[in-house]
Amino acid sequence: MKPFSVMTAFALLLTLSLTSGAYAGSKKDIVDTAVAAGNFKTLAAALQAAGLVETLKSAGPFTVFAPTDEAFAKLPAGTVENLLKPENKEKLVAILTYHVVAGDVMAKDVVKLDEAKTVNGKSVKIMAHGGKVMVDGATVVKADIQCSNGVIHVIDTVLLPQ
Repeated sequence: MKPFSVMTAFALLLTLSLTSGAYAGSKKDIVDTAVAAGNFKTLAAALQAAGLVETLKSAGPFTVFAPTDEAFAKLPAGTVENLLKPENKEKLVAILTYHVVAGDVMAKDVVKLDEAKTVNGKSVKIMAHGGKVMVDGATVVKADIQCSNGVIHVIDTVLLPQ
């Protein structure tokens, strides 16, 4: 299987999320699509704090594995607040870029992969089993949410680079 980056993986997750329900057929960029969905408030705040909003509003294409607010809530108490502090910007950027893969990676392509190289430079492991797609232990809960500059695949857990 061919490796893909975190940006591609992140874009894939964002795409998965946005092609269902209110996200279907979105012509908005990845950031605007995620904000409009309403369940990515923590991700949006993190992207702002990390200075990555403009990057994910650019032409792309990107694949974003987007953790929901519930995914961020699974982190130990105080983790998100600590990461949002200016002195932790570098660590926050490393985590967020670990959720993004360069290019458009749709669900039909992801299931053929065993890893993807992220914008962070590290690779995420991809596994498809029993009708589910896992990215580094996170489950893709919605896939192929198409945006004007890529795709979102929604995941249930925040990915942390090792």
